[in-house]
Amino acid sequence: MKYLLGLLFILFNLFCQGQSRNLDYFVQQATQNSPAIKDYQGQILIARIDSQILRASTRTIINFLSSNSYAPVIKGWGYDPAITNYANLSGIFQANRNFVTAQNLAVQLRTIDLQRRALLDTIQLSIRDLQKTITEQYITAYGDQLAVDFTKEVFDLMKNEEAMLKKLTQANVFKQTDYLNFYVTMQQQELTYLQAQNQYSADYLTLNYLSGIVDTNVERLQKPDLREAVQTNFDSSIFMQKFITDSLRIVNEKQTINYQYKPKVGAYADGGYNSSLQYNPYKNFGFSAGLSLTIPIYDGHQKQMKFAQENIRERTRVNNKKFFLNQYQQQIAQLRKQLEAIDMLVDKINKQIEYAHTLVLANNKLLETGDITMRDYVTAINNYLNAQNLLTLNNIERLRIVNQINYWNR
Repeated sequence: MKYLLGLLFILFNLFCQGQSRNLDYFVQQATQNSPAIKDYQGQILIARIDSQILRASTRTIINFLSSNSYAPVIKGWGYDPAITNYANLSGIFQANRNFVTAQNLAVQLRTIDLQRRALLDTIQLSIRDLQKTITEQYITAYGDQLAVDFTKEVFDLMKNEEAMLKKLTQANVFKQTDYLNFYVTMQQQELTYLQAQNQYSADYLTLNYLSGIVDTNVERLQKPDLREAVQTNFDSSIFMQKFITDSLRIVNEKQTINYQYKPKVGAYADGGYNSSLQYNPYKNFGFSAGLSLTIPIYDGHQKQMKFAQENIRERTRVNNKKFFLNQYQQQIAQLRKQLEAIDMLVDKINKQIEYAHTLVLANNKLLETGDITMRDYVTAINNYLNAQNLLTLNNIERLRIVNQINYWNR
């Protein structure tokens, strides 16, 4: 029986540990369930097929053409035979091909490839935004969990003292009003604890909702392991990749415009049956072939206008990049300054908590002998509670700031 109880205790601990969730779990679930990311991934597959379609369009295309008509002339009434030839019967196989240079094809394929690259950039940005949102909500829920744990700790502490204080009050060591004041404070602490539980449940379920998890069970969260990421080369970050991709697309678009004004050559060949059924219809089998040539001469200076548009886009891109870099540097500097201020404040709060906790323990012993007033004891507990709440708020705020820094630097 002894060994069985020990085994059950171990299994219970393992079960409880298995029910806790960490930040990576919610981030992975959110990424897998995101409809926006799935949509972008589908567009990448479509772009891959677009490149295959483009390659196929440069090959010879074969069609079967058939045109059949009959226009009778009845008692002199009918369409002019010179136009209709009375009848027309055709069945022709036709082959067409537009000749595209290898350089022109490469530019068109590059256009599709840059579209795919832009989609990849968008996916990476979407994942980054999703990670930031999920981490922010996780930090909020974890802060609620800390509040639940601490308010429960204080409530249990006061509840343990309540029975002893009641006996001391009955022995006239403390006044009845002092005991009632303590009892009301304890009840208020219980309400605070219950309110913290409700808030934690609400924020935890919101975390599930944002992650696309269909589950109403509320479980414990592990402490988020957030460490400040070090940016080694910001020029290679996903934020800069967007500007690089836009630059390449503008250059490629200019090359596309140039090729639009190059001469175009095409060829066709057909063979089959084509007859008006008026003269030797059984001999109207044949074939034909031809070439087409298009040389742009004048279109109202549209080429220059298109280049002007691309130049404007490039200037806008450069200005946006410069503004973004300035904002990035200012944002990071501001976040690091806030982080330093919080770290300094947390050190002082930890010392205050240590003193407040020591005072509460000392007052517990004095309370048992009636050497301290009930009001002083409640005041000591409130001071400990306020200091602990302040520490929790600053620790949670620190995690939020680290999350924002990692958003830019990861």
